[in-house]
Amino acid sequence: MTEPKAAVRENLLEVSGIETSYGLSRVLFGVSFQIAPGEMISLLGRNGMGKTTTVRSIMGLTPAAAGSIRFGGAQIRGLPAYRIAKLGLGLVPEGRQVFPNLTARENLVATAANRRSAADPWTLARIFELFPRLAERACSMANLLSGGEQQMLAIARALMTNPRLLILDEATEGLAPLIRHEIWRCLKLLRAGGQAILVIDKNVDALTRIVDRHYIIERGRVVWTGSSQQLAQAPEVQHRYLGI
Repeated sequence: MTEPKAAVRENLLEVSGIETSYGLSRVLFGVSFQIAPGEMISLLGRNGMGKTTTVRSIMGLTPAAAGSIRFGGAQIRGLPAYRIAKLGLGLVPEGRQVFPNLTARENLVATAANRRSAADPWTLARIFELFPRLAERACSMANLLSGGEQQMLAIARALMTNPRLLILDEATEGLAPLIRHEIWRCLKLLRAGGQAILVIDKNVDALTRIVDRHYIIERGRVVWTGSSQQLAQAPEVQHRYLGI
């Protein structure tokens, strides 16, 4: 009697061999990685190694010239950025980029959507439960919020689109320690709730406590990949590629 084959979980995002340039300057040289539904992965590397360009390529902001980017099984390389976002990719960009002339509440409702008809979608009430500080600052103009509050707002704004994949570029850069702790707490809760997450950050200690797998990028190429346990046990890898 033949035993049934185990079900293969289809990746939510599959990036295969992408190459991206700015003008004549090539930045990515065949970057590949995958994210499964409900998984949290990180992109690591020193500044200028191609992490943000990888995110911009996925989102269609700096289109890849070659390779494949599949999301939910469908090819998205070549699609305009607004169509990619509508498919369920929520981006928290480097530098936050909240709408400064809108209140915190207006930032949250401006792009809110539930295109996938999620049974328990993100609402203002849920956002304010996750980020109580935003509830206190709901009527404040975004440009009057602290850097940490703006980062919370940027994450919350992305969640209000009910994304299948949440992407954070420099999740805690430049934030005070207490705010960084709050961001990591929220990301841990999101992961526990089944949210797929791709995060870029330099805090390896924090990342290895919550991330499933890590990809290190060096000069536009993936040079190492492994689990949090493997990365924590590889100080030579951290020193060589991350300057730790």
